[in-house]
Amino acid sequence: MAEIIQERIEDRLPELEQLERIGLFSHAEIKAIIKKASDLEYRIQRRTLFKEDFINYVQYEINLLELIQRRRKRIGYSFKKDEIENSIVHRVQGVFRRASAKWKDDVQLWLSYVVFCKKWATKTQLSKVFSAMLAIHSNKPALWIMAAKWEMEDRLSSESARQLFLRALRFHPECPKLYQEYFRMELMHAEKLRKEKEEFEKASMDMENPDYSEEILKGELARIIYKNSVSIIKGAEFHVSLLSIAQLFDFSKDLQKEIYDDLQALHTDDPLTWDYVARRELEIESQTEEQPTTKQAKAVEVGRKEERCCAVYEEAVKTLPTEAMWKCYITFCLERFTKKTNSGFLRGKRLERTMTAFRKAHELKLLQEFQYKQLIKSLLSHKFLREALEVAVAGTELFRDSGTMWQMKLQVLIDSKSPDIAMQFEECFVHLKHQVCLSLWISWAEWSEGAKSQEDTEAVFKKALLAVIGADSVTLKDKYLDWAYRSGGYKKARAVFKSLQESRPFSVDFFRKMIQFEKEQESCNMANIREYYERALREFGSADSDLWMDYIKEELNHPLGRPENCGQIYWRAMKMLQGESAEAFVAKHAMHQTGHL
Repeated sequence: MAEIIQERIEDRLPELEQLERIGLFSHAEIKAIIKKASDLEYRIQRRTLFKEDFINYVQYEINLLELIQRRRKRIGYSFKKDEIENSIVHRVQGVFRRASAKWKDDVQLWLSYVVFCKKWATKTQLSKVFSAMLAIHSNKPALWIMAAKWEMEDRLSSESARQLFLRALRFHPECPKLYQEYFRMELMHAEKLRKEKEEFEKASMDMENPDYSEEILKGELARIIYKNSVSIIKGAEFHVSLLSIAQLFDFSKDLQKEIYDDLQALHTDDPLTWDYVARRELEIESQTEEQPTTKQAKAVEVGRKEERCCAVYEEAVKTLPTEAMWKCYITFCLERFTKKTNSGFLRGKRLERTMTAFRKAHELKLLQEFQYKQLIKSLLSHKFLREALEVAVAGTELFRDSGTMWQMKLQVLIDSKSPDIAMQFEECFVHLKHQVCLSLWISWAEWSEGAKSQEDTEAVFKKALLAVIGADSVTLKDKYLDWAYRSGGYKKARAVFKSLQESRPFSVDFFRKMIQFEKEQESCNMANIREYYERALREFGSADSDLWMDYIKEELNHPLGRPENCGQIYWRAMKMLQGESAEAFVAKHAMHQTGHL
């Protein structure tokens, strides 16, 4: 192995000598490069090979190449590239070949090889890399597409790209993405030929190239791909994707019309077809010669286009009265409704159309819950409270067991300043399971705090605590305690604490809040602080090391604290804490003592 490494280092010497001779690197830097290279060579020559060693080797060489480039630019020297850069590139390719042969299945390694060749190697070399990669990873359509795109866009070889697509389709005869990209490639090829022909005609040059036949220039090859692909891959989504690609090329109007007509003929039972046909009305220009110039005229014209879209949707939901079709219709209405406009006329029309479509869909019960929510949010954001309430009421009638639906209805009622809010809160709890009620109880309490008396709000909290049990009640108790301190000060908070102190479960914050409230009082009572700590430790003393540390610090630092109690607290903590909590406590206690010393 030593002989191989020595030989490979000696192979580097000519390029290193050139680097020193032309002044790109100093003698000390060359020695450092040789030392590093020896280490890298050893790692990729040993018996047990690791992929990371090959990657590090390649990365070092790439960094060296980039450094050489920067230094060449700095001193303005551009000669001897064959002896220096090409030698390094050739060596890196050799390392990549070894690595890709050993770890054939690593796609990321192959892609790194491709990226390197794109930047540093010749196009012929990269073409060979793609061939080797596809021979192993023929089951990955994305790699075929990458190779074909490179042949088309970088090598400017339409024929090579075509051959790659045809080979790929033999492996993946039902891959939509391959057909889409092959279709796009043939349209790009036709567009390129058309531009070439125009240039020849401008230069008044004779053309004998058979590639310039009218069929090819019109995109006949793309049409053949389209016909073949739609006979294999069914569905409107694929059909629409090909039409969207064709629309990127102005010369393909006839092909676009053919695809569009086929879409309507073959997929009348697919909501996507109707959705596409309806939205297409937005792109069709007015038949009148004069284009609208004033803002009002433009708004009227947009309104007409949207009316035509809705007319298609109306026909669609009659022909195909399904949930999916109504979803397309409502989604379109919402998109247009939320689109910004300064025209009151247009805004009013959009609201009217949206609500009309919603009422029809709701009557047929063909909308999903999320669509009610979307519509309510949009209406609220534009301050259409009456309409938002109509949708919310309809939503809760249909989805009585949905907590979020009731939450949205109640939010609309609150925003509308309705007098029936409390009654509606009561009603929602009749229909909902207690597991989903927590957020609604909190909303009721928050609303009551701002709109009702303290007695009413406390009554809400007490009702909530009777209804909400288990882990959910923890949040409610924290909220109740916070409200008590805000509304009635420490005395009220302590009364609430006393009433709840045996009503498990708790959060540690429940006790920490009371400790903080006590410390904010002018006449802070250390006995009360001890009580809160003791109650908290009864619940969380076996796992919360921070709680024990804070108790010790309180006795040490509080003016009325008893430092002599700290030892006893420490030993109690050591008995109660378990596992990692005990270790964390010991470490924190030691740090605290060191800090005091």
